[in-house]
Amino acid sequence: MADKHSFDIVSKINLQHLDDAINQALREISNRYDLKDSKTTIEFNNGDHSLTIESENDYKLSASKDIFNTHLIKRKMSVKAFNFHDPEKATGSRIRQKATVQQGIPQEKSKEIVKFIKSLNTKTQAQITGDSLRVTGKKIDDLQTIIHELKNSSIDCAMSFENFK
Repeated sequence: MADKHSFDIVSKINLQHLDDAINQALREISNRYDLKDSKTTIEFNNGDHSLTIESENDYKLSASKDIFNTHLIKRKMSVKAFNFHDPEKATGSRIRQKATVQQGIPQEKSKEIVKFIKSLNTKTQAQITGDSLRVTGKKIDDLQTIIHELKNSSIDCAMSFENFK
């Protein structure tokens, strides 16, 4: 039996699931009656981890974004990983909205998560390791409690839990 147990808190996006969500959303948009001829595009730029949704007007952009978010949730991907910017004018009468994809947990969010874990008063330690966190403790039950509380917390950051040892 292990003396200490641990798990990692990370913020990663599975690019294959993201590509599938984009393709499914585009398929649904092309089949939906009110969006069929809108020439809506959803593109992911792998270089700078950005996503661009472009459509004819605000309504169609909002509906396309909702469809995309629905397909993300179906693949158990967090919508919190996408930081959407304000819509902007594109060419002609079209409108575009960009989003940056969060890869890794930012330093200030890491500190907020560590503070939250300490406030739970469990016998665990949390360490910031680069863009992830490692939580260690003697009891597996304490670690499972932390995972449950983090999932239910109001921390605005996409979190996934891995390397549960």
